[in-house]
Amino acid sequence: MLVYLLSFLVALTGGLIANLLGLPIPWLLGSLLAVSFCSLKGLPIRSASFSRKIGLMIIGISLGLYFTPDMIDLLSQHFYLMLAVAIFSISLGIIGSIITFKLSKVSYKTAWFASVIGGASEMSNLAQFHRARVDQVVASHSLRVFLVVTIVPFFYTFMGYHSDDGNSIDLNQTISLIGLIILFALSTAGAKIFELINWSNPWTFAPLIVAAGLTSFDVHLSSIPPILSYLGQVCIGWTLGTKFQPNFFKTAPRLLLATVVCVMVHLILTVIVSLSLASWTGINVAILGLGFSPGGVAEMTITAKTLQLGVPFVTMLHVIRMIAVISTAGILYRYLSKLRFTKDQLIDD
Repeated sequence: MLVYLLSFLVALTGGLIANLLGLPIPWLLGSLLAVSFCSLKGLPIRSASFSRKIGLMIIGISLGLYFTPDMIDLLSQHFYLMLAVAIFSISLGIIGSIITFKLSKVSYKTAWFASVIGGASEMSNLAQFHRARVDQVVASHSLRVFLVVTIVPFFYTFMGYHSDDGNSIDLNQTISLIGLIILFALSTAGAKIFELINWSNPWTFAPLIVAAGLTSFDVHLSSIPPILSYLGQVCIGWTLGTKFQPNFFKTAPRLLLATVVCVMVHLILTVIVSLSLASWTGINVAILGLGFSPGGVAEMTITAKTLQLGVPFVTMLHVIRMIAVISTAGILYRYLSKLRFTKDQLIDD
């Protein structure tokens, strides 16, 4: 119990320091950097099993509160972006798998599930089913999320991207203790159901659906107090940081190097696609950049929420991305694994 408390204090301290330094998304980034540094140094850092669930649930509820009736109407006018992000995300996975396969000297199935822009847990499950190297898949996704979470917010801060249209969204800021209890109870029940039916990201999507469903019908139970939002970010950063064990960079170094290359390529392609779509649609390129970026749902939507950049747009695009990628990953692997360029290397699994 003491090790969990001390680990949480490390994460909280990292968030506090980052906030004092004025870093972007300080509570997430600061806790992530502090915990990962201590974990890489071999210090006894542990994350409680419930910490990420609590963090994701808080974030999911807070994001769902943005889906007002007016915002639902606005999103419906840009349905084509949903198709675009699905095609783009699947394409990034294909491009990344080729790069990873050629550079890392792992089998194509490991390269594929390590490169697909889906959740680490979902890709790990698919990797295990197809007998790929699960440990290497997890390592690759952990590094990808870490890089995107650190690079994108700093780039956005450097470019001065913030407060675009988030402040114009008419949100009910009333806080109710009873309403919060009901929201968390409904979200927990929904997440448990999602777990039972094995749905993706249950502790993000179920609270998001609950809050968005209520908000879209003008039912407001409560907003999320800022301190709870900060706590959710700290919990997520705490959990992500513990994935970096002392031997992390010694495990399949060529794969990790290939992951770095893939992230750079993906980010460059994201910039190109975002600029192209922005000129065509008139939507702020900063919003499109976050929505199409190869990061995690929670991390990118936290960035959007902190910078007040089209939170509903970014959230919806990442939800569609997850659905598209996870639903096609297994099918595409079976097809791509039969192609000639995937067979010119020794199998490592």
